[in-house]
Amino acid sequence: MDVRPGYKQTEVGVIPEEWEVKCLGDLGAVVRGGSPRPAGDPRFFHGSFIPWLTVAALTNISDNLLRVTETVGFLTEEGSKRSRTLASETLIVANSGATLGVAKLLGITCCANDGIAAIINHRLGDKEFICHYINSITKHLRDVVATGNGQPNLNTTLIGAIQIPFPPLPEQRAIATALSDVDALLTKLDQLIAKKRDHKQAAMQQLLTGQTRLPGFEGEWEVKRLGDVARIQRGASPRPIDSPIWFDDNSSIGWVRISDVTRSGMFLTETVQRLSFLGVQHSRPVANGNLIMSICATVGRPIITLINVCIHDGFVVFDNLLTDKHYLYYVLKWFEPDWSRHGQTGSQMNLNTPLINNMQVILPSIPEQIAIATVLFDMDAEITALESRRDKTRALKQGMMQELLTGRIRLI
Repeated sequence: MDVRPGYKQTEVGVIPEEWEVKCLGDLGAVVRGGSPRPAGDPRFFHGSFIPWLTVAALTNISDNLLRVTETVGFLTEEGSKRSRTLASETLIVANSGATLGVAKLLGITCCANDGIAAIINHRLGDKEFICHYINSITKHLRDVVATGNGQPNLNTTLIGAIQIPFPPLPEQRAIATALSDVDALLTKLDQLIAKKRDHKQAAMQQLLTGQTRLPGFEGEWEVKRLGDVARIQRGASPRPIDSPIWFDDNSSIGWVRISDVTRSGMFLTETVQRLSFLGVQHSRPVANGNLIMSICATVGRPIITLINVCIHDGFVVFDNLLTDKHYLYYVLKWFEPDWSRHGQTGSQMNLNTPLINNMQVILPSIPEQIAIATVLFDMDAEITALESRRDKTRALKQGMMQELLTGRIRLI
């Protein structure tokens, strides 16, 4: 493999000639947290003496946040003696669980459980740079380095042996600052998206109940059953469902699965599977532009089709609508969290058509329905635009990490 001038091949790939390669164990002592036993003992837990950080709690911390500033509980003073106290600014690495391989810096002094490893007596390198690098190889740590047949884990020896590219300290700091600036932007975007979602939820509460009326509208609203404003029909499934005769990748008729709906927003534009001519004959066709809703497992999730599809018996379609379909979509979306209280339970939650038919909705005039749906749609569009910007920023950060952490792009 040819290496361009000024670079060299190393254990961590091609890096600038003046960079070194070091192991995490070269930077300080790698130690493991400690968990008081027995777990849950009130002598040790549910106290107020010192924050208690568990590896599970790391799942609640955004990927954009490099520092841990909150925990989910506290230990008693006696509990702290049976754990490991870590000072603020300690670099930690999750050694098990869903966040295995994720690195953070402590923004507080706390005790950590044995699912967390730490580098103490840190003597070399910029901690933020090291965190960013470890987080760039998390998948490798999970898939290649971690051991264990059941739940993979990283022991302190494996963590200490992790090799990292090691530029001069000023360059480490410049790289860390650039990546942390992008993290700060991502955090602001996440906060803004959350704020906009809360605002939309409040607007739905006000507009869909008539508590707030849009300018120019007045008059009484009507209370009607869903069955009075639509013909609600359940889908149908070919049997046996896994037979290949029902499917055809070249077909233009989509086969709606709940996974297609859960990863979409207001509109369904594609499905993973497509039905053959024979499959269509044994299911329920739904033309482009119809409102459907899931009634099994993930219950009450509405969506408007923008392609021709068929639905199986885990969905219903709202035909012959006497309401604006976009308005009814928002009504169903607003009511979605409540369906689980009314559904039938078995191996999984489900709704039946009589239950859906009898659901009561309050309806303004069609022009007011359209106006309300337009306001909510505009809010959705703003949220979608912000999410798109966030996703592009995340992709930009990934590209920056690949270039900066390997020295392909130099900041100094």
